[in-house]
Amino acid sequence: MSANASQPRIAAFFDLDGTLLPLPSLERRFVAALRDQRLIPLQNYFRWLAQAIRLSPQGLLRMTHANKMYLRDISASHSTLLLRSGDTLNRVESRTSSIPVSHNAAASISSRIDHLPAFFPEAIHRATWHASQGHAIVLVTGTLEPLAKQAALALTIRLLARGITTSIRVCGTRLEETHDRWTGRITGEAIFGQAKARAVQRIAAENGFNLARCYAYGDTASDRWMLGAVGSPAAVNPSRELDRIARLRAWPIFLWRENRPRQAGAAARAERFDCVSREVIPNIKSETCG
Repeated sequence: MSANASQPRIAAFFDLDGTLLPLPSLERRFVAALRDQRLIPLQNYFRWLAQAIRLSPQGLLRMTHANKMYLRDISASHSTLLLRSGDTLNRVESRTSSIPVSHNAAASISSRIDHLPAFFPEAIHRATWHASQGHAIVLVTGTLEPLAKQAALALTIRLLARGITTSIRVCGTRLEETHDRWTGRITGEAIFGQAKARAVQRIAAENGFNLARCYAYGDTASDRWMLGAVGSPAAVNPSRELDRIARLRAWPIFLWRENRPRQAGAAARAERFDCVSREVIPNIKSETCG
């Protein structure tokens, strides 16, 4: 089954970490992987600290979301470190339309995506429902854009395993690059807090989405502006502050939990088998934010 071929007027905007994926965040996992392989130069820790001190008057969230100096001079190719190999994934991701792939390629991509953290099962069900209704799916996240793209491809394949062919847009924090190396600076805005709401409004204006009919899902109080920008917001596994806000505004509250290990393994095997029988990997659209 394919999503409605006509341009959808409704979108579902999803936060990523803590909403679609269990914590810790993809970026925390990425930093841990870089550190384990000793890919972060020692001086980058001091650069990060110096930048954090400069940003401290703007608040803790700004210090963490807008400070990527730990990535200075690190090759952008390491963005696929959460996967065993990113070559096939990157070739698929770079295309501008849906492309045919062999059964072996589909199985290879699926096995690589399995190295990302598992989505909440309820998140997959919710995304499946939105896609089946012809709604656009947009990830609006403060995590690094290349990591968000990998998660988007993983979600695309999960939907494909359920017979849903769709494209997923990504709006994440973009990193400045020079000669294929990160500078430690971001391009545009760091996507958190009110910047998420601005991104949602811009994407809606550019694509003709009716925000009054759109959906949004988030897990922390910093998502409240994004949630307040749409007609159908929902708090997912909300922090204490977001729980208070959601109850005050009568927003739905969803408690999404991880699969038990045995159930998760069985589900992953079933999805891989189903995915191998497909021959189309949909395109992922990346929104430029900021």
